[in-house]
Amino acid sequence: MKTKTLRRLFSMLAALVMGLSLLTGCSGKDAERTQKLEDAQTIQVYLWSTSLYENYAPYVQAQLPDVNIEFIVGNNDLDFYKFLQQNGGLPDIITCCRFSLHDAAPLKDSLMNLAMTNEAGAVYNTYLNSFKNEDGSVNWLPVCADAHGFVVNRSLFEQYDIPLPTDYASFAAACQAFEKIGIRGFTADYAYDYTCMETLQGLSAAELTTTAGRKWRTAYSDPANTARVGLDDTVWPGAFERMEQFIQDTHLTADDLALNYDDVTGMFRNGEVAMYFGSSAGVKMFQDEGIDTTFLPFFSQNDEQWIMTTPYFQVALNRDLEQDTARREKAMKVLNVMLSEQAQNRIVSEGQDVLSYSQNVPLRLTEYLKDVRSVVEENHMYIRIASNDFFAVSKDVVSKMIAGELTAAQAYQAFNAKLLAEEEPADNETVLTSGKAYSNVFHANGGSAAFSVMANTLRGVYGTDVLLATANSFTGSVLQADYNQKMAASMIMPNGLMSRQRTMTGAELKETVRAFVEGCEGGFVPFNHGSLPVVSGIAVEVKEANGSYTLTDITRNGQPLGDGDTVTVTCLATEKQMEALLASDSGTSAGEDAWVKNTWRDYVSGGAALAEPENYMTLR
Repeated sequence: MKTKTLRRLFSMLAALVMGLSLLTGCSGKDAERTQKLEDAQTIQVYLWSTSLYENYAPYVQAQLPDVNIEFIVGNNDLDFYKFLQQNGGLPDIITCCRFSLHDAAPLKDSLMNLAMTNEAGAVYNTYLNSFKNEDGSVNWLPVCADAHGFVVNRSLFEQYDIPLPTDYASFAAACQAFEKIGIRGFTADYAYDYTCMETLQGLSAAELTTTAGRKWRTAYSDPANTARVGLDDTVWPGAFERMEQFIQDTHLTADDLALNYDDVTGMFRNGEVAMYFGSSAGVKMFQDEGIDTTFLPFFSQNDEQWIMTTPYFQVALNRDLEQDTARREKAMKVLNVMLSEQAQNRIVSEGQDVLSYSQNVPLRLTEYLKDVRSVVEENHMYIRIASNDFFAVSKDVVSKMIAGELTAAQAYQAFNAKLLAEEEPADNETVLTSGKAYSNVFHANGGSAAFSVMANTLRGVYGTDVLLATANSFTGSVLQADYNQKMAASMIMPNGLMSRQRTMTGAELKETVRAFVEGCEGGFVPFNHGSLPVVSGIAVEVKEANGSYTLTDITRNGQPLGDGDTVTVTCLATEKQMEALLASDSGTSAGEDAWVKNTWRDYVSGGAALAEPENYMTLR
């Protein structure tokens, strides 16, 4: 009897264990299916700056409540996207500001051809030509422009009865007139590569947009061209002659090569220089200070007027989207909103004009650009050639021209030789190896695996009990790849991410986590799942209702966090957000704020290892 009873008990126990195993297996499979569904429904958009993440991304998401968009602050560097491409991590939508079709050539076969889309059709042909490949395909589209030209102190012109320039001859005459009374007519921050590059091109915008100029530019940017392309002998010799004449007319010398932005704007503010090369934002800045300021274009020597423009960013879509009709449709909806007038208004700084390359966005100029309205209406907005080579070589050659070391002919030869020279091999020494790939897609049951890897690793680096980070702290997925120094450094958001360490009570930590999750006055407010913070050393439960988020629970080591507990905490955020998120009375300071990128760079330089991810958030 006892034996039969024991057998029954063992049978019941075995059945119970088997049932639990089946339930666990089903639960695991359900979770896996849910995560795959979340992955499929998510459109990843990589933004090149944190300002876009804070001001632009929330608007785009709000217009598409049925599309789950994962916004990431990536890098303003095409090498970053080439690395993602090579290792299977290219996102759905890419943005980049420091861009040239020449540098983007290796990505061409991985990007959608947008030539026949309505979005490409809306771009004025004058500007679309700068983005066409040799075969007529278009992978990248520009959004609105940042206008660069001459910021002019109009009150100085009136004070000394000097006419405002209307062409190149009167510009040169104004410079001469100011020099005679001891005021610089013109200078610029030639310490920077982009100022050297944009001056060289801006003075010859009319010639660089001719048929011959476009022909050369297309050849230089052609992805199919495996040989290095130098300057042509039709357009470019004249560009250096105009640069040489400009240097003479403005009396630029080697001393100008040391000037940075603060130096130049300080001279302008003090009435020491009448004109400088800058953006239209400078007009508003000085008008707000009470200085009568206006904006003038580049004056070509053929009497045409041109504005140098830099697209705030170029945008491209991953060709893999074409394999899934539903995902492609979602991505195109996102692209359409990103290029809309209302979205572009959120890209520019307050008070700046929206100079769009699209016919779908009406021209509305403020008082700051009223003097160049005719230039804009004529579509004389030159888009700079901004390859890495052009940045570096322009800085070298134009600086030597300003210093009087090169004539126009010598400068042309030097520039051409540098473009044709073979690139020196990059430093590809591996400093970090990830044996597994971790996606940055946010999952309701767990959070982002990639972000957890980064947060857990950095918590170990900082040596604190807890780490809190805003969602824009890390630049996307952790790839199964060997990372060199540059690519490892690019895992950290590049726009001023700071760390602050505190010792807190459990009660103080709860309030700090609440500020990260729910948002706070003057700080960042999460606007979708992917913008929720990342935590390490604790786990949090968050409730979502009507687009807002509420912190409902915090555990540490599986136990509820006690108000009287003492914990060391590292917080990661931009300097602006840090002040709002972390009140001065939240805990005891444990040292000064520091740049996260420097800490991370030092860590990976010493032979880094990545931590394993954890489920850190449950979203209900």
